[in-house]
Amino acid sequence: MAAKVAKEIPLSSITLRKYEKPYQAGERELVKKYCLSVGLLEPGDSRDVIVDLLIVLLKASSDKKMLSVEDIVRLTADERKHHKLDDKGCSEPNIRRQLLRLKNLGIVEKMQSKYRIKEFMSLTEIAEEVVKKRTEDILNRIILYSKAIDDKFSKTEEKDG
Repeated sequence: MAAKVAKEIPLSSITLRKYEKPYQAGERELVKKYCLSVGLLEPGDSRDVIVDLLIVLLKASSDKKMLSVEDIVRLTADERKHHKLDDKGCSEPNIRRQLLRLKNLGIVEKMQSKYRIKEFMSLTEIAEEVVKKRTEDILNRIILYSKAIDDKFSKTEEKDG
């Protein structure tokens, strides 16, 4: 019988990108760079409704307001119209998918069928608490793999030597 092979499905992943410092950028450009920086958006991606969705949630968070999916769909479409963008991606199923991505990153939480930025925290607090911890967890696991590889190869060298 063949040996079982562990599935190559990551327990967690995070994409981080570094851009130039945020000099005099507008609100949407700042949020877009943030989304690119944390892997919510790919460079050159034209499907950027997540930027407007995050803006909507950030504005609501500054008022300590929680939003239903219906509110988020409507406000995200309004936000895109304000920036003279089409409403592609503003369907409810897609908005739910984007909210799940934000939730999985620890930026958004759902309570009683409504959404908000996690505990109405600032993105700085979220970066320090959530992103930093997640990055450290992933780095620690990479170090464990590195040590296991080092052990395997150092034992092989001793046997051959």
